[in-house]
Amino acid sequence: MDTNNRIALLTGATKGIGKAIALQLVKNKFDLCIVGRNATELENTSTELETFGIKCACVTCDLANAESPEFIINEVNRLYGRLDVVINNAGLASSIPVSETSMEVWDKIFAVNARAPFFICKAAVPLLKQSASPFIINIGSVVDFKGYANQAVYASSKHALAGFTKVLAKEVQSHGISVHLISPGGVNTEMVREMRPDIDTEQLIQPEEIAELVEFIITRKGKGTIDHFYIRRFSGLAFD
Repeated sequence: MDTNNRIALLTGATKGIGKAIALQLVKNKFDLCIVGRNATELENTSTELETFGIKCACVTCDLANAESPEFIINEVNRLYGRLDVVINNAGLASSIPVSETSMEVWDKIFAVNARAPFFICKAAVPLLKQSASPFIINIGSVVDFKGYANQAVYASSKHALAGFTKVLAKEVQSHGISVHLISPGGVNTEMVREMRPDIDTEQLIQPEEIAELVEFIITRKGKGTIDHFYIRRFSGLAFD
């Protein structure tokens, strides 16, 4: 694909926070590579995004598969030959007490929430080093730093993502790559509504608010902290 726009890779782009971020990115004239499991949903989303006059490529794969991160970055390289922004948004959640959690559930949630972002970032760094304005944004959660009953696996995976993000920020700082972790409270998404149907969704953060924060980060590159690392914490609605 021939393009003069900046290139962003976004996982989990077909709904919720990911869809809102995708719409915010194309309004800022980013060309996209979106990743998901459902080819039909990806194509429908791509068609909608391209009405904004940008290019949007689709990569259909399951992030739970160990081969997916390298496959995704290879596709980005093949399609665009460069990369400016990586946004790891896709995630899985469960509402299960520790006593009832199976190893299969633990493995799958960690594969998507922690392993996939880790190895997507690893594979993306060589391309990001060539960018004039490279960013990595990992979408975490309030459970990065808090714990709630029946969310042990989800919280553990997001703690892992937070820890990895902190270390990555230090390791790629000398290459000018800014690494960020956004850790929102409750967001009005399908995932939260499924896990906590008792919550009044009007009290929750809207996905568009997270998208606006992503826009702020990637359009206002500064020296920031010595680590180029920021945790953006929304108060939102507590799950207590």
